[in-house]
Amino acid sequence: MFHKEIFAQRLLELRKKNGETQDQLAQVLGIKKAQISEMENGNHTTTFEKLVLICEHYHVSSDYLLGLSDEK
Repeated sequence: MFHKEIFAQRLLELRKKNGETQDQLAQVLGIKKAQISEMENGNHTTTFEKLVLICEHYHVSSDYLLGLSDEK
């Protein structure tokens, strides 16, 4: 089952592991830094299109990012 908290935690971990700032990830996704913050705090999620971009950017599956699998 999908949990916003897992998505938030994994997004934050992936961004930090790759040494990126919220601004840098926001530029990759074409959104504002505040939206990254909202996602990482578990307040909001994102569109399918942005989810695909995040997965491609970090080379992980959507199942991993959404907490449906522990395999990247």
